[in-house]
Amino acid sequence: MSEQPGDKQKDRSQDDPAPAGDKQEPTNDEHTEAEDDRPQDPWAARRELYEHVPASVGGSLVGGDQTGVSGGSVVGDVVLGTKVEHHYRFGAATHTSGDIPSPELDQLASEFAGYEELVHPLRDQLREKRVLVLYGAPFTGRRSAALMLLRSLDAVPVRAVDPNTLPTALKDEVNGDAHGYLVSDLVTGRENPLRDIDLWALRDALQEKNAYLVITVDLFATLRGVDPVRWVPPSPQAVLRSHLHALVDDPRRERELLALELSQQFLGRNDHQLREAAAFARALAEHADGRTTREELASVGPGLVREQVREWFGGDETQLRDKAFLISLAAFDEAAYALTAELSDLLWAEFQRTEDAGREPRVGIFGTSITTRLSLARATEYWKEEHTEWGPVRQRVARFEEPRASAEVLREVWTSHPSARPALLAWLRKLAQDGRPLVRTRAALTAAVLAQTDLPSAMALLIEGWAKSKLYRDCLVAANALATAHAIGAPNIPPILRSWCEEDAGPRLRWTAIRAYALVGPRMPDEALQALAKAARTGDDEEEAQHIAESAALLLSDESASVRSRVLRGLAELLRDGPSGRRLALHAFVLACTRADSRLLLRWHAEAASTGPTEDAQWLSFLWQTALGDLQYTADALKALAGWVLEANRDPQAERELAMLLPTLVGSDEDRKRLDHMLGTLRDGRGAGPPAVAHRLMAVLAPPSSAATGRGIPDHR
Repeated sequence: MSEQPGDKQKDRSQDDPAPAGDKQEPTNDEHTEAEDDRPQDPWAARRELYEHVPASVGGSLVGGDQTGVSGGSVVGDVVLGTKVEHHYRFGAATHTSGDIPSPELDQLASEFAGYEELVHPLRDQLREKRVLVLYGAPFTGRRSAALMLLRSLDAVPVRAVDPNTLPTALKDEVNGDAHGYLVSDLVTGRENPLRDIDLWALRDALQEKNAYLVITVDLFATLRGVDPVRWVPPSPQAVLRSHLHALVDDPRRERELLALELSQQFLGRNDHQLREAAAFARALAEHADGRTTREELASVGPGLVREQVREWFGGDETQLRDKAFLISLAAFDEAAYALTAELSDLLWAEFQRTEDAGREPRVGIFGTSITTRLSLARATEYWKEEHTEWGPVRQRVARFEEPRASAEVLREVWTSHPSARPALLAWLRKLAQDGRPLVRTRAALTAAVLAQTDLPSAMALLIEGWAKSKLYRDCLVAANALATAHAIGAPNIPPILRSWCEEDAGPRLRWTAIRAYALVGPRMPDEALQALAKAARTGDDEEEAQHIAESAALLLSDESASVRSRVLRGLAELLRDGPSGRRLALHAFVLACTRADSRLLLRWHAEAASTGPTEDAQWLSFLWQTALGDLQYTADALKALAGWVLEANRDPQAERELAMLLPTLVGSDEDRKRLDHMLGTLRDGRGAGPPAVAHRLMAVLAPPSSAATGRGIPDHR
């Protein structure tokens, strides 16, 4: 789809719009943009919004009665019964200096039962080399595997060595009486890499003591000449069953617990970390003992997600660039990876400005590999066909493995790390100015999640500023943000829209509310139509009247038949509501007939009439008759009918639908003559005479129609 003139503006990365309430002198570029700016076509804008929201939100936005849960994805906390906060400390305590207690090793051995075979291939290597470097992703059980590996060689007691020990000093740490040593997540870097000569020195010292050492490192470790062994962990399902057996030790009861619906949901996914499987096993064991209710068990999943997100942003383990990527992925979940990475570096630059205001940001051109970055974010990549203005294209897409992570990341950053707000706000304002529809849509979606979390701040710092902008593009982002916020459960959106529709609210706030009603209307069609009718009565601007009619037409073009029925009845009733109501009803109706996708209103009439006389069919015929008989809308109504006739020349189904509709539009000889004239003067795309279908439809109109309805408004009270 083509961009509107306002979409051609430059990216104002150096001149961000000021927050609401701040005054900023407009630049020459801003004046030019404001002069060229035009509202985007509302049907195209709605399509863009629906196409570019992730699946986890799409169902809530267009699904009518849904309120945040769609297709198994959760937006916000979904808690059954009383909400209970769980705070987990995963894994056993790390003793940075001293022997690991024997009871800890015994407990670990009982939990490790069932997948000891995973360490057997490593045992011979450790026996031969005395020192083994085990690498893998975080929270995949490397530490547990290392301890079980040492225990399998009877290398006990095991002494834990401080991971901050320099690699060159490790030899000095293996001088005690222990037979086993563990360095868990050795800290390395460019200045202190782990080298092969360090291991050679260790091997000699260990050989003399008849001892063994296992060093675990993550995927980012700096190694020189070292050939690490990759740790292949057991599945989360195996860990869950093993830990549950160690805690319950009753096979029958274990089977019952694993058969629970919540357990099956957990077992149905393979992306859980092993520590999460262990935590869920503990919760199941507590449930078996009656210490945990079903509601508390259901809250374990959301609690694990929150704990993971807090871990990402609560310390220095995650680098600033990776934190920026996590936030960008939260905003662009299920979008192209290249786009997510590009915009994450833009956010990273904003974070650097916050940390050091006097220093120009430095963004490296090349950085972390895709695989490593997605592993850190617990995300996955796949290929997907994306809609673009140039047609569908196939792109590599990235998304969080846990659907709840996206909203949780945004909430955590916004509420728990206020120092990140200036950078985040500047970033979102730049996204709203981007020329790509997907980027602008995701800026609105991110603002919606922030509004759900903290409505006053999101409104004051972001959404209200967009809604008051001189640019329609910004106002549309605000409308999309409010509509999405309402769909995912943010409070007080309807009162905001009502207040913005007031006569003294200001033209851009009114426009934002009018466009937002077209999007939130399916969730509250009666209230939306009443607000639009009130705006039509209190306004006298022709351009605004067009926008109001477009929003009402979009409501009448909704996918839900129940929503359409309520809006149809409301439009018919507006005919009694004075000149402004009549003008809005007829204008919106004709626009819906002209613009709705796939002859929606024509098909709707045919479906309603096929089962006999129905209220919907009668209301549709009545509004058609009224529009055709009103000189202000006759030409547009006939044009809409003519478009359907031309489609019917290629589509027999459309011809059958028109053959059902046209006779109901004849209430007098004048009506028949008007329709005959339209059919008889119709020209096909090549400029030739009336198509054959026009002559066949004229034959349908020839005899007096017994199905014709009168001019009065049908009374179904």
